[in-house]
Amino acid sequence: MALLRWTKRHLVVLAGLLTLGYLLLPNVVVTVFSFNAPKGRFNYEWQTFSTDAWTDPCGVAGLCRSLSLSLQLAAWATLGATVLGTMIAFALVRYCFRARGAVNSLIFLPMAMPEVVMAASLLTLFLNLGAQLGFWTILIAHIMFCLSFVVVAVKARVMSMDPRLEEAARDLYAGPVQTFVRVTLPLAAPGIAAGALLAFALSFDDFIITNFTAGSTVTFPMFVWGSAQRGTPVQINVIGTAMFVVAVLFVLAGMVVGNRRKRQKP
Repeated sequence: MALLRWTKRHLVVLAGLLTLGYLLLPNVVVTVFSFNAPKGRFNYEWQTFSTDAWTDPCGVAGLCRSLSLSLQLAAWATLGATVLGTMIAFALVRYCFRARGAVNSLIFLPMAMPEVVMAASLLTLFLNLGAQLGFWTILIAHIMFCLSFVVVAVKARVMSMDPRLEEAARDLYAGPVQTFVRVTLPLAAPGIAAGALLAFALSFDDFIITNFTAGSTVTFPMFVWGSAQRGTPVQINVIGTAMFVVAVLFVLAGMVVGNRRKRQKP
């Protein structure tokens, strides 16, 4: 009976831990097999513990080149989508103009549309324009489909902002630029950061749209897909594990900074 009562009291916590464990299970498998030394081409069965892949993560030809390309694309796509998405979000929340409702509805289309449909449409557009498929077509495509996610994240934050804070800054003789830099931008920063992180993850991880618009360019997801046809090198698990660890460190750092700011508030 005591065990049953304890389970009822902590049912939500237990369910959350089980869900978290289920979500993290693939990452655990990837991490474990990054220390494997497979005898064949495929890294699907555990053979022998080895750290060779960790000491030489670029040992597979083309892996680090594709990784570098994906990081560059993700960085530029994040910058472009964040700047444009932030301006669109402020325009939709702060200003009234014709077709505002239509624009609000159209913003959700890239999020609701299947990626293969968008990819085929973008490929048709680029071919009709005579554009050379490669880095720039991938970048344009990534900015286009990341834009909606940034707009939604920033728009939610802007809508929750108290306009009286900006009015108070203007009452204290702050100019438009000073008000934006010192009041508006810091208040909107969490939404902008969330949109930027989401855009980076979506751009780096994308395969379908990239595959349609890449031409002969090979990004990291395309390299992983191509490698899976011939044999999966252990270095792919190493890169995946390293990226997971970096993401976790970013989250922990954000939590620490947030807790310190809460403690500093009077």
